[in-house]
Amino acid sequence: MSKRILVVEDQEDNRRILRDLLTSADYEMMEAENGEEALVAVAKQRPDLILMDIQLPILDGYEATRRIKADPTLKDVPIIAITAIALSGDEAKARAAGCDDFVPKPYSPRELLAKIRELLR
Repeated sequence: MSKRILVVEDQEDNRRILRDLLTSADYEMMEAENGEEALVAVAKQRPDLILMDIQLPILDGYEATRRIKADPTLKDVPIIAITAIALSGDEAKARAAGCDDFVPKPYSPRELLAKIRELLR
């Protein structure tokens, strides 16, 4: 059975790019457009990994990550923060919120897949 990855991203173009990348690598992809949708999707569908945009409407990626990691049944789900606005200190802030890794946009598809495979071992 393929691993399920939840992509939390508010931009359709970015979701389409990730959809193509992940399905070509035989991952099953679920989608959420904001942090609140992410919390609902995680509770219902239990992904194996989450790709979390930081700049999201309604509930940002930092807070969504904190809430997911605060749940004892979800704390072991790896989360990779992905952000277009990578300022100094953002990686530390993402890791402090509970993210397991950090990828600034634009990213190398090959490097992103390598990080996903590493965290899904």
